[in-house]
Amino acid sequence: MTGGLLTEVLDGQRQADLRRAARALLKEPLLTADGPYGDEFRLVRRHAAELREWFERNTGWALRVDADAARLRKTPGTLGDATYPAREAARTAQPFTRRRYVLFCLTLAALERGESQVALGRLAEQVVVAAADPELVAAGIMFTLERRDERLDLAAVVRLLLRLGVLRRVAGDEEAYVSGAGDVLYDVRRRVLAALPATLRGPSMVEAEDFEGRLVEMTARTALDSDELRFRAIRWKLTRVLLDDPVLYYDDLTDGELSYLTRQRGFITARISELTGLVAEVRAEGVAMVDPLDDLTDVRMPEQGTHGHITLLLAGHLARAGGPVEPAELAARVRELAVEHGGFWSKSAREPGSEPELVEQALTKLVALGLAERTERGVEPRPALARYAVGEPVVREPGPVRHQSPAPHGLTVKDEK
Repeated sequence: MTGGLLTEVLDGQRQADLRRAARALLKEPLLTADGPYGDEFRLVRRHAAELREWFERNTGWALRVDADAARLRKTPGTLGDATYPAREAARTAQPFTRRRYVLFCLTLAALERGESQVALGRLAEQVVVAAADPELVAAGIMFTLERRDERLDLAAVVRLLLRLGVLRRVAGDEEAYVSGAGDVLYDVRRRVLAALPATLRGPSMVEAEDFEGRLVEMTARTALDSDELRFRAIRWKLTRVLLDDPVLYYDDLTDGELSYLTRQRGFITARISELTGLVAEVRAEGVAMVDPLDDLTDVRMPEQGTHGHITLLLAGHLARAGGPVEPAELAARVRELAVEHGGFWSKSAREPGSEPELVEQALTKLVALGLAERTERGVEPRPALARYAVGEPVVREPGPVRHQSPAPHGLTVKDEK
């Protein structure tokens, strides 16, 4: 192998490793040396300098890497997006409830003040004491460990911390604790624990009292008192949305953001594609970064199974509606679909009265994918949903066949004149 060819092969391997490391951080912003992504963690350590520079320049996200963990401190491009909940570290992957979020924060506070090892029973006692804070009580948060569902909530929090690598189980089992038959002992990995917060300011330093105001203060960087800083903030936001969200719609942008994207779209999307392998789909209504490998998404569609089938059928119904549809109408549509497709559905999905829950599950997915939105007028389809519209069959007379390739995305094809 000649020197030039060897150099080309090595450069190709380095680029592939860098891309794999970047994709791992986007998928799992907290990687540990002994976690399920140990190989990717080692690649991140090897390319830490280049990754740190790229994320800081293009997104404003800080990357911290040490011998134990790599943490990409991601903040979303849209602070009000509620479609990325914490989920159970279990097969069901149910989203966290309000109480579980509170318990998660109280548990982190207890671990921060505690020792390098902790028993679940002792941790629970500390959480109960913290939950007795008058402000939490006034907000309706009650946690006493007297009920099984409370112990299940704490166990769900601990299992998430185990998956994140903050805790390491030494002995025991959470199920035994929930049933009152035993306890569990954990090692507390303090360096991983310290890496969890992704905010620029600690919550105790935030003065705003309303939820939205606190989010803004915790993620605000500097005063935007120059054109350079304003353009940088816009570039960060646009890149964050393209990396994190299924679709960036032009209608969601301010005039200044849209103007900047119009001028810099090619540069921004090319930078993302070079690092991650995502491919830009540009349409009249927006931009989507499509993943050819299909593993950089929290929510997939279509999916197999009853819920996946119902979601796909309702997506087609919404796309044909062309305007807002009330959830009650969707529930009625599910009842109609059950007559035609019920033989392929689970027994519980065919039971009378299950329609509202089935509709809610479908809408949760469609909203998370940017395909629909909930408004005061009902559920409104968004442009990308058009890819799931199925037209009526057309019977043509025999003759020459004219093939027309459909747009690969539901967004309208943009006229590039």
